[in-house]
Amino acid sequence: MNVSVVLFTSDLRLHDHPPLRAAAAGARAVVPLFVRDRAVEAAGFAGPNRLAFLAGCLRDLDAGLRERGGRLVVRSGDVVEEVCRVAAEAGADEVHLAADVSRYAQRREERLRHALEAAGVRLRVHDAVASAVAPGAVTPAGSDHFAVFTPYFRRWTRERQRGVLGAPRVVRVPDGVGSERLPVDKGVSEGLARGGEREGRARLAAWLRRGISAYEDRHDLAGDATSRLSPHLHFGTLSPVELVQRARTAGGAGAEAFVRQLAWRDFHRQVLAARPHAADADYRPRHDRWRTERTAREDIEAWREGRTGYPVVDAAMRQLRHEGWMHNRGRLLTASFLTKTLYVDWRIGARHFLDLLVDGDVANNQLNWQWVAGTGTDTRPNRVLNPDAQARRFDPDGAYVRRWVPELAGIEGAAVHQPWKLRGTERAAVGYPDPVIELSEGLARFREARGLG
Repeated sequence: MNVSVVLFTSDLRLHDHPPLRAAAAGARAVVPLFVRDRAVEAAGFAGPNRLAFLAGCLRDLDAGLRERGGRLVVRSGDVVEEVCRVAAEAGADEVHLAADVSRYAQRREERLRHALEAAGVRLRVHDAVASAVAPGAVTPAGSDHFAVFTPYFRRWTRERQRGVLGAPRVVRVPDGVGSERLPVDKGVSEGLARGGEREGRARLAAWLRRGISAYEDRHDLAGDATSRLSPHLHFGTLSPVELVQRARTAGGAGAEAFVRQLAWRDFHRQVLAARPHAADADYRPRHDRWRTERTAREDIEAWREGRTGYPVVDAAMRQLRHEGWMHNRGRLLTASFLTKTLYVDWRIGARHFLDLLVDGDVANNQLNWQWVAGTGTDTRPNRVLNPDAQARRFDPDGAYVRRWVPELAGIEGAAVHQPWKLRGTERAAVGYPDPVIELSEGLARFREARGLG
């Protein structure tokens, strides 16, 4: 075996990268390849924020490879065609690829396998690269996947994980394989985080030093005790296997809570791998007659723009637009408000999130939206998150709202969550909209739609 191609997709790192290590161990030379998939861009899944973060990841990956004597080869077009073309140019015997779970990724893998076999090239697909535990590694009796998280988590916790791999010391790339220039893209969110493995590993080190110990105890929106590692998990600049193992080494209640969140990520991946249609169809239909873009246009626009009249909802939506990211609690309450209070189709919200989220991931995004909408894996499908109660619990002094809704910054304390209670002239002066709907009205409509009496 002389030359191998490593096709990078959502695994843009050098540390703990099984495909790259296997290729480097079995070949004289390796072609590290990334293909800008025009089909993904044409389908609208390549949002500007993710393209900008991706550009940083690719530049960092190329720099790391050059430190080891190699370089990143970048192509654009149809992934199957470009991989076959590069394999022919390099005279490669094998192509290495990390397994993925979406319907599109599974079809792409199958197409690639057939095309490479026709050219006499072997495709090797590696599990547990984008997840800590591979989808399908743990299954319940009589089914191909777990539909409820708690029993999945019990099995997931007992599953033996592979060891963490070091980054290769040397990567030799054969001559004669051309590359496009590295992309330079600009996001739409001013506060967008930077991409790349170096940035991800620096964030991880800081999180393990200062953040993880308090993770279980701090849930407030203003304090933002989250790891902020989700974009790096989405693009694979950090390994979920390494994160689980380093968190377990750190130990403590915070580390256990963090590992549980990583297990939720794997849970959604195994659901989508088994039920690819859940990306756009109800996993568990409730026979909803959702309001649509046509029937709820004004409410949907108010939600998107952060002017629903409910400050904590609007704060979270404005954070999303500014940073391309949102606190997990904010994601839950804004999704509940759209689907349960406004009774708008969850796919409309999921699409908006994918347009802006730098960590916009089909498995996590779509299945979390379904969980909140009650069409997914939630065992309490009719739960409704009350934005007033959520605000008092997770932003008790209103600091989060005052940060993201500046027109309310002059209102002190928890009163900022109910600006409709201000007196007439004072209320008019803040320039903040009235609520788009009374919570009781929204709840009654939802309960009637679900046949709850």
